[in-house]
Amino acid sequence: MGAIPASKKPAKKVCSPHFLTCHDLQWNSIDDALLLQAAPKKSKEIPPLVASSIVAFLSDNGYSGASEAFKKELGKKNKLDLLNAPSLLEVDSVVQDRPLGLGHAVGCVEPELADDEDAIAVLLPDDLVLPGGVLGRMAAAHARYGGSVLCAIEVPGEKISAYGVFDVEEVADDPEVKRVRGMVEKPPAAEAPSNLAAAGRYILDRKIFDALRTIEPGAGGELQLTDAIALLIEWGEPVHVVVHEGSRHDLGNPGGYLKAAVDFALDRDDYGPELREWLVRRLADD
Repeated sequence: MGAIPASKKPAKKVCSPHFLTCHDLQWNSIDDALLLQAAPKKSKEIPPLVASSIVAFLSDNGYSGASEAFKKELGKKNKLDLLNAPSLLEVDSVVQDRPLGLGHAVGCVEPELADDEDAIAVLLPDDLVLPGGVLGRMAAAHARYGGSVLCAIEVPGEKISAYGVFDVEEVADDPEVKRVRGMVEKPPAAEAPSNLAAAGRYILDRKIFDALRTIEPGAGGELQLTDAIALLIEWGEPVHVVVHEGSRHDLGNPGGYLKAAVDFALDRDDYGPELREWLVRRLADD
């Protein structure tokens, strides 16, 4: 799912954030969507939302942005056959014609859903969530608990104030899943209700559309998805998070994008060591 970016950064003005590759890794969110569609039938009942800017490229190229070797490796890791990925991911285009926030973008999808589709998966491609496959675990949590399921990552206390933070309670016999009592946007570290921050993966109950129609627009007329999720919680609807034990990079700002690129490059066997040596020398010069 991709809303029209409100950012005026030059890269986003000339290229959709969905096509901004990080190092030589592409389309982490599309990989997650494919894994969801290739999973057992219960997961297939949750249609992933894909930004309209990707649709033509996927249709014309059959997901050729990933090499066959990459798809084999991804499928092997998740016990799936992704060489036939185009047949696994059915893509429909819904255009958000005005930059009115992520909540508005999600709301644009409602008329396209079938009557028996009771949840949607929303994937933000400029949130790089690794390793892939978290959406499958979220789908399993949705099947077990119902309602909406979000992805959470653990963030060190001194950095938590840069994120939307979950107020959670434990779920019996399921340490990976927490029930959400509320959300706090960028709290001071001392007031953060937990160390669990929101990442860009959501499975949303269809009641999210009722909530989006109820909330008031914020600055610039934008509908905030977090406001709608908070309203679901207020209504007593079940909202859970799956705690993802991995990493997350925010590619939506230059600093996050560069850190992600360096992070991936340092792990490369071919030029990672040389880059590390250069960084040590460069930092020593400061």
